Amino acid sequence: MSRLKKVSLIVVGTIAHSSIWVAGAQDVSGYESGPGALQVFDGDGMAATPLWVQVWIAIMLASFAAGLLFVWKQPIARWAVGGFIAPFVVGGPIYGALGWPFLSGAIALNHLIFWSPALFLLLTRRPFLSANHSTAFRIWSGVITFVIVFSFIFDVRDAVIYLGHVLP
Repeated sequence: MSRLKKVSLIVVGTIAHSSIWVAGAQDVSGYESGPGALQVFDGDGMAATPLWVQVWIAIMLASFAAGLLFVWKQPIARWAVGGFIAPFVVGGPIYGALGWPFLSGAIALNHLIFWSPALFLLLTRRPFLSANHSTAFRIWSGVITFVIVFSFIFDVRDAVIYLGHVLP
């Protein structure tokens, strides 16, 4: 196993387990581990994920983490980083209160809900095109815009599948 794959398994597995822990003691025993919308995305689910997706997840995590460099001066960075952190804080309890299982589709739904404000600001203000910002921020804002848009391509599908499963 390559070093990149080991690192990505550790990082994403930790985040996935944290998400499930935050979600509370929901019964996901009827679901198998995996990356699909109706599967539990735990360490085993990450291991079953294709390598290119694992690399993408590592890029996504690094992109959001890089936003920490700008949160003190750039409101858009605060929205992006906050949107990344919020699902860990409020997403799990909400799913628990609704009695919904915390599956991969729930993660996709969280992305759509919590990342959309940052994406709206990034697309309407376009800091990646503005000479009023530092080069580093312009590069980061362009990268994070791409990361969110690309992620949404998959998240929309998975969130729809998940909602079709949990809504009566």
